[in-house]
Amino acid sequence: MDFPFPMPARPEHDAIPPARADVVVIGGGIAGVMSAWYLRERGLSVVLCEKGRIAGEQSSRNWGWVRQQGRDPAELPIMIESMRLWQGLSAAAEVDLGFRQTGVLYIANRPADMARHEAWAKIGVAHGLDTRMLGAGEVRGMLKDPGDWPGGLTGGMWTASDARAEPWIAVPALARALARRGAVVAEACAVRALDMVAGRVAGVVTERGRIACDSVVLAGGAWSALFLRRHGVTIPQLSVLSSAAATAPLPEHFAGAAADRGFAFRRRADGGYTLAPGEFHEVFLGPDTLRHARSFLPHVLADPLGHRILPAAPAGYPDGWRTPRRWGTEEASPFEHQRILNPRPNLRALAKVQDAFARAFPTIGRPRLARAWAGMIDTMPDVVPVIDHIPALPGLVVATGLSGHGFGIGPGIGRVVADLVAGRDTGHDLGRFRFARFSDGSSPVVGPGL
Repeated sequence: MDFPFPMPARPEHDAIPPARADVVVIGGGIAGVMSAWYLRERGLSVVLCEKGRIAGEQSSRNWGWVRQQGRDPAELPIMIESMRLWQGLSAAAEVDLGFRQTGVLYIANRPADMARHEAWAKIGVAHGLDTRMLGAGEVRGMLKDPGDWPGGLTGGMWTASDARAEPWIAVPALARALARRGAVVAEACAVRALDMVAGRVAGVVTERGRIACDSVVLAGGAWSALFLRRHGVTIPQLSVLSSAAATAPLPEHFAGAAADRGFAFRRRADGGYTLAPGEFHEVFLGPDTLRHARSFLPHVLADPLGHRILPAAPAGYPDGWRTPRRWGTEEASPFEHQRILNPRPNLRALAKVQDAFARAFPTIGRPRLARAWAGMIDTMPDVVPVIDHIPALPGLVVATGLSGHGFGIGPGIGRVVADLVAGRDTGHDLGRFRFARFSDGSSPVVGPGL
């Protein structure tokens, strides 16, 4: 019970990387796949290198929410664009990705939650969203025969145009379509380092050899900070463990996705629900945890009970105590020693979610879990990504730190990254996502949460 989907015995994409391409994309999650997608649309030759498997990590392990609701105001315009892109992706990929606009509901357990949601609803309406506030009776009516709601129920915030999709279906299907569109997709092909010539990117060195290129996109998720550190660049990124589970098929009491402080649930295409502990997350203690503790302190203080520090990270994890921070291009890198991050889920936390679900929906009762899994979320102190050029490494664009909500915004991020690489106007103000915000004296901003 540790993978959200059956992992193929062999890599599906075993293309031999060419000696040269216009752009190399590092990372086969949603951000990497969609960056490569739109780079191909701009006529550039692209190689996507994935150290393990397409969507093997957080891009298949997330909740499957495609939401505009609750986003950071600076992130919201990209997410609105992303929603439009999602509407055409099933046709473009020639397969049903499970995308359905069934709405997202935030349930308020107490008046303070309602106040927080009301403040955000004004932002959503200002951006043209159909977000509206609901009273307790309206929420109960949407949930179809709810019971004694765990934690209390005072109302909620609802965005009917928000959506869901099936991550373990969508991202691999999009990678297949990407390959059909002429990109070279290479699984089990770790990029060990950038090849810098005369102070700028001239290519990458992979475990299969060098690929010359003019630009590189780093969309390495939880591994991005480790890759950058090898080149002397530091970002305050931590990997946060998040557990989730899939139930067996159940009666439909809610067609969309919903969450409160205690637990979250989403209707799935297979008739079950994806369940998760809501705002609870866990962090392994490692060198980066200590190094960046001050940067993350405001976020932790904003919700001290929503975080739990775990003992040292397992061997080979990005922030493991024995994970090398420096390595040569002729030796195996940490990315080859740990192809896929596959942490153990917190079954105790998931059992509490089962209990909460049973209280919320007593006519269903305690749901049986078909499988459970965990993933490592690449998060930043302000819970928004870095999307930027790296001045110290000309030719490199970084798209990382999607902070647990990258699946939904992935298509929009990919389009923005492609235009950054191509030197075109992105159409969005990216100031909030600049690389230098953690070192230029900017005041830390606590994001809306994972």
